[in-house]
Amino acid sequence: MCRHVAYLGPPEPLGALLVTPPHALYRQSWAPRRQRHGTVNADGFGVGWYAGEDPVPARYRRAGPIWADLSFADLARVVRSGAVLAAVRDATLSGADAEAAAAPLAAGRWLFSHNGAVPGWPGSLAGLARTLPAEELLALEARNDSAFVWALALNRLRGGDEPGQALADTVLQVAAAAPGSRLNLLLTDGDTIVATAWGDTLWYLTEPGRRTVVASEPYDDDPHWHEVPDRTLLAASRTDVLLTPLKEPEPDPVPPAPTAPPKEPRT
Repeated sequence: MCRHVAYLGPPEPLGALLVTPPHALYRQSWAPRRQRHGTVNADGFGVGWYAGEDPVPARYRRAGPIWADLSFADLARVVRSGAVLAAVRDATLSGADAEAAAAPLAAGRWLFSHNGAVPGWPGSLAGLARTLPAEELLALEARNDSAFVWALALNRLRGGDEPGQALADTVLQVAAAAPGSRLNLLLTDGDTIVATAWGDTLWYLTEPGRRTVVASEPYDDDPHWHEVPDRTLLAASRTDVLLTPLKEPEPDPVPPAPTAPPKEPRT
């Protein structure tokens, strides 16, 4: 698993969100408090942020642990933003994708992160690959389950789906194809945050009209953090948070067993 966080609010230094709090994402890379799967998030990290009037976010991603990157310490001290998405990646099997596999993944104005895993990857989702245009498959940032889940959600966004619908339908589609998947997804366009709780923890903190934070786990002991129930879609802005239950995907119908044709009566 991984840990991730998204923030909408007054511009703050990245470090005030990601490093300074006592249980910030920085510390969660080696000492998460509520992570259910895995213990060390050292196989990459990334942060995406929106600056000024530019709708396309900037990203900084690396393949190593966040605590070992001295350049990030400087960047987090001076870069300020009012809209941020960041993640640290769980220790996983080695691969060739390096920092390309680190969230946030991006397209246009969107930033995306996946906290979870798809069992049986890639075979379990081979059938869903046929639902994507070939050019979208070839454009995957990385060859892992998170990048493929992002491609499914992005295809829905490009088709005109609202962000909440795109994430919800993607979760149900993947969960039906690969039961047991953990699919905590996090998406922002710099104005809104959409997330799913599906198999791991998700929390939010809000001061209506000022700031909203959505995270895998609280980064401090503020009593106003609220846990999101499992199987829930969260949609948030700087002013409010809406929670909508997600239904389990319908199982594939089992065809009835064939029956033998009736025997002809003997004459």
